Amino acid sequence: MTWRATVLTLFPGMFPGPLGHSLAGRALAHGLWSLDVRDIRDHAGGRGGRVDDAPFGGGAGMVMRPDVVSAALAGVQDSRPAIYLTPRGRRLTQPDVAGLAQGPGVILLCGRYEGVDQRALEACGVQEVSAGDYVLSGGEPAALVLLDASVRLVPGVMGDAESGTEESFSSGLLEYPHYTRPAEWCGRAVPDVLLSGNHAAIRAWRQAQAEAVTRDRRPDLWAGYVQTLPPRATPKPAARAAAP
Repeated sequence: MTWRATVLTLFPGMFPGPLGHSLAGRALAHGLWSLDVRDIRDHAGGRGGRVDDAPFGGGAGMVMRPDVVSAALAGVQDSRPAIYLTPRGRRLTQPDVAGLAQGPGVILLCGRYEGVDQRALEACGVQEVSAGDYVLSGGEPAALVLLDASVRLVPGVMGDAESGTEESFSSGLLEYPHYTRPAEWCGRAVPDVLLSGNHAAIRAWRQAQAEAVTRDRRPDLWAGYVQTLPPRATPKPAARAAAP
């Protein structure tokens, strides 16, 4: 069954954008997923077709009207989760996109201005999700991020299924460093273990490197990873990941 994405936006020309290229673009062309982009302005009726208005209580900026947003959502909502991309939402994670990829698809609401009237989100059962701890000019770039992360995990999209199991976050760790030819470059050599042909030693090295880089760069992830280990299985301090 084709994985279906519907995007509600004031700027439909921003799609498919980068999603029309590379892995996601090929999968889109082959029908592994579909993209339906809807212009929210199509649901703005009277008052000159306005989609926004001044916020109650005062303040800078404008707010997207609840009647317009709810009308746009009403035309597309089904069994798929509806998500509003906003900095005040729950932060998007790899397990989140993996779960979305296993489902029927997603409906994404892209906000602009100061955001969307909260009543529309509550009335339509929309989830609030953040692409990261930063502010963008609108929800469209965040929607592109969520779709790219999800589509690549849709069954059949990646040629090598293992590519998705050894990536950063898939096991609670950041990914180990990678090397390719030439074996020596600018006086920097590939670690000997990767040239040894000893697959058990290579797996152990990669695990140690993933643990080291996670502990050094993302102590928050490291703390969560340690909690998932059985008693007395906490990894011993390992060497830092090799410098590039």
